[in-house]
Amino acid sequence: MRMSDATLTPTDDARAKRNVTILVLAQAILGSQMPMIFTMAGLAGQSLASNPCWATLPISLMVGGSMVFANPVAWVMQTFGRRVGFWLGTLGGSLGAAISAYALTQADFTIFLIGSFLMGLYQSAQGFYRFAAADTASPAFRPKAISYVMAGGLASAIIGPQLFNATNDMLVVPFLGAYLTIIAINILGAFLFLGLDIPKPPKPTADDPKGRTRRELLRDPVIAVAIICGMVSYALMNLVMTSTPLAVVGCGFETDMAGNVVTAHVLAMFVPSFFTGHLIARFGTRKVIATGLAILGLAGVVALQGVELENFFVALILLGVGWNFGFIGATSMLAGAHAPEERGRVQGMNDMIVFGCVTIASLASGGLMNCSGGSTVEGWNAVNLAMVPFLALAGASLIWLMLRPQEDEV
Repeated sequence: MRMSDATLTPTDDARAKRNVTILVLAQAILGSQMPMIFTMAGLAGQSLASNPCWATLPISLMVGGSMVFANPVAWVMQTFGRRVGFWLGTLGGSLGAAISAYALTQADFTIFLIGSFLMGLYQSAQGFYRFAAADTASPAFRPKAISYVMAGGLASAIIGPQLFNATNDMLVVPFLGAYLTIIAINILGAFLFLGLDIPKPPKPTADDPKGRTRRELLRDPVIAVAIICGMVSYALMNLVMTSTPLAVVGCGFETDMAGNVVTAHVLAMFVPSFFTGHLIARFGTRKVIATGLAILGLAGVVALQGVELENFFVALILLGVGWNFGFIGATSMLAGAHAPEERGRVQGMNDMIVFGCVTIASLASGGLMNCSGGSTVEGWNAVNLAMVPFLALAGASLIWLMLRPQEDEV
């Protein structure tokens, strides 16, 4: 769906900027459901599950749904266009929230898990906002387009927690009002995509270039490292963020304070997006990704220093900034490393791998937090120590790429 880079120049970016505006609004409005879910799903799971080790299983299944739906959503977008794929995501978000709401009224953990899994369809579709921003953008505008769309999460970081605080106790059943609000968000947000102006991909012909196979794409050093760094950045962010509400409440702080910590974290995830694209344009993706990985490591160091409220705030803010640099840098690297005909194949494969690892991370988060020690502090320390080998993997892969000839730079 993206035009050839050879035919795109900065003067062609008027349409791209209009699309970016719509996608920023979608990220802000529809994306507000994500901080709501990450704040309450683990707490709701803890209240419904018979074993506290499974408290974060609802989040794991939602992220697992993102992995399962990644390739189908990519196929829908490649075949029918971005708009249809995004509408499919809002449908999944609405149905998943409705099923989750029903499960809360019945105190049924199994049904709650089904609803959480279906909500992964929305999360999967949302993951393609950043790629859609690049579809009609020139090479010069592409990193900025991706960064601006990610910056829409700044508004969602404010809207989501406020909606959660306003609706969480609105009804007798805890969290029920928040899930009903998510249904409304998806229904209303779907109308935004009516204004999206991204051409449907042309039907392939026998003479069209087929592009590389998935195996060949994974052998491309830039694509492989971009996937690894994006995977590690997102998985580690999710690993720590999923456990944060459990750790904050477990250390004696109020549920609202856990929401405030998550708010600070999500703000930190998206505020840097206003300049991340400019940093990438100036310094290159590799240096920005390396900075992100270093900041993720620093977040773990701060978290291990104690469980005072300021430790949670500082660690989660650093976690958000590190994710932003690492994930946007990896996305920009990936977006410039494949041909137009390989777009759906690469993006679907990337998100399937990324969300597959995020699923494992979110599942491991609950086990590490609740079942790896005798106290909340020991569990929280285990979560943060688990970051080390994965940061080493991403750092080593990036160093390997940096040692290769510089013509691979994007």
